[in-house]
Amino acid sequence: MLIEKLQKGHPVHWKNATAIRVLTLDAVAAANSGHSGMPMGMADVATVLFFNHLKFDPKSPSWPDRDRLILSAGHGSMLLYSLLYLTGYEDFPIEEIKNFRQLGARTAGHPENFLSQAIETTTGPLGQGIANSVGFAMAEEIQRAKFGKNVIDHYTYVFAGDGCLMEGVSQEAITLAGRQELSKLIVFWDNNNITIDGKVDLADATNQVDRFKSSGWHVLEIDGHNPVEINEAIIEAKKNSKPTMIACETHIALGSSAQDTAKGHGALTDNKLIEETKKVYGWSQEKFYIPPEVKKDWEKIGQKGHKENLSWEHRFKSLSSKKQLEFSRMHSMEVPRNLTRAINRLKKSISIEKPKVATRKSSEMVLNVINPIMPETIGGSADLSGSNNTKSSDMTVFDVDNRKGRYIHWGVREHGMAAAMNGMALHGGLRPYGGTFMCFTDYARPSMRLAALMKIPTIFVMTHDSIGLGEDGPTHQPVEHLAISRSTPNTLVIRPADSVETAEAWEIALRSKNTPSVLALTRQGLPTLRTKYKSANLSSKGAYILAESEGKRQVILIASGSEVSLALTAREKLQSEGIGTRVVSMPCMELFEKQDDKYRKRILPGGRHVRIAIEAGVRDSWDKWLLGERGREANSGFIGMSSFGASAPADTLFNHYGITSERIIKAVKSKI
Repeated sequence: MLIEKLQKGHPVHWKNATAIRVLTLDAVAAANSGHSGMPMGMADVATVLFFNHLKFDPKSPSWPDRDRLILSAGHGSMLLYSLLYLTGYEDFPIEEIKNFRQLGARTAGHPENFLSQAIETTTGPLGQGIANSVGFAMAEEIQRAKFGKNVIDHYTYVFAGDGCLMEGVSQEAITLAGRQELSKLIVFWDNNNITIDGKVDLADATNQVDRFKSSGWHVLEIDGHNPVEINEAIIEAKKNSKPTMIACETHIALGSSAQDTAKGHGALTDNKLIEETKKVYGWSQEKFYIPPEVKKDWEKIGQKGHKENLSWEHRFKSLSSKKQLEFSRMHSMEVPRNLTRAINRLKKSISIEKPKVATRKSSEMVLNVINPIMPETIGGSADLSGSNNTKSSDMTVFDVDNRKGRYIHWGVREHGMAAAMNGMALHGGLRPYGGTFMCFTDYARPSMRLAALMKIPTIFVMTHDSIGLGEDGPTHQPVEHLAISRSTPNTLVIRPADSVETAEAWEIALRSKNTPSVLALTRQGLPTLRTKYKSANLSSKGAYILAESEGKRQVILIASGSEVSLALTAREKLQSEGIGTRVVSMPCMELFEKQDDKYRKRILPGGRHVRIAIEAGVRDSWDKWLLGERGREANSGFIGMSSFGASAPADTLFNHYGITSERIIKAVKSKI
């Protein structure tokens, strides 16, 4: 009955929307894998959005003022791929649709942003997209405030399902968006009441409408198959001063025998089912067939968007030359020319003044230098601003009445913060960083992993990086977290030993364009170890000789962070006893691994040297440098943690767990 009504009442819309449905059916069947139901159910919403509202240009997928479309329910990826093919994106010819979920295809099982500029973000882990969207919307607000609405004035649209809203990160995102009144954020909830296991009420009884309302959202409830209601809801959403959730009542796998069932959620591959469904649709049985007039209708939308883009380019040129250059630099992720000069001035003053401060404080010192010259940096903390030291003196707070603010109070939302920062980075034009305790990378990790997968340079400022945290005890003391982060591909984990290395760490992170950085910073004060100024960024090599042996070299001590000073103290004693000892500071294993063999051999030469690694964490990531790289198991050792910590002052804990210069010396002598 519903389909007949659409066919008769909205024949053009019906054909255009059904193009999405049949492409989905054919692609999933060809792959024998995927999720058919969501694209079939949300095709009407997507069609109205694209034909009447979405601002995009297939010829320029990275146009800065395009509307952002985020498919939070990433398993329904064929919805997005169908739209990209139909509207004429060069990256998505019909061959890509036919190659769905196959090796080398842009049409991966879940949308992957690094495969095409037309894909805004990588989704699949449910809830990530809606959490990303908060960052996208914040970025739009910040950039509009800076450059004006003639240059930045666009919406962020999200397709989210029941699973997205069950994930805990969605609550973090929803409440933050409501608090910040992100009026240009519009979420379409695919309210089909079906999950993989069955009806939603198997596991959830949440009234989503009331939930969003209580979080400060404008909420609309519509028939997700009625094009008139869909259009009117979007128009109303655009007029509201709050973010809007449009609850779209839909039928999963519309028109098939699997409609409104758990079976309809997954891969519909049965030939008979597909044949019968196409008959219901009034569609040809030919695979991947789209009537020429339908394809033409879709492509006209893209052509319209191209004209809007050309108009935008004209408006952009009305900005001053200085503003144009700044905008372009920010969106290309190029650092200002004077960044290195500013950091070197700081390094020089540190070398002279020799402060003994925690590297979290060192980080603040660096931010006070770089933030004034990098207007694209956006800082924040998960309710730990005074502990993470992430707010520089020039920063004001981003809020409803101050969209030019560059500091964000994320609240106790580590996961939501990390996901939103990813959204900011993906939006373009901003360099987000945010802080929490290192131990709470546990809460942020899903989004940290996705930052690495998406190849975006989000900066995670993780303070209180070891048992040096002290009295808060093992619940707050990271032991395994360095190893976990180091095991993540395409991630830089940088653990500086003093203020100079901290300045270098920030320069590395800010120069990165394709890799996120994890800055591991101390709570406890550390002495300045680099007292002779060098303009070169020694940390950029990952490891370097901090102190060379005097006389015949017998020992190489390798350490990171707060334990480097222990290594230097041990070296002094060993040298006094005639044991030649080199100290290597290794702030970033990943960067050291990237160096050529000649450099690595110079830092960690072969031979019968004793190698001892010192770090107040577990051993896991150190064996490569102890046993590999020309090392020998018989001549190696590790001083660190093999258990969780305890609640006590930091000095007590380091003595209790044997992370001391005396223990280092004892380990060396046992190997000589």
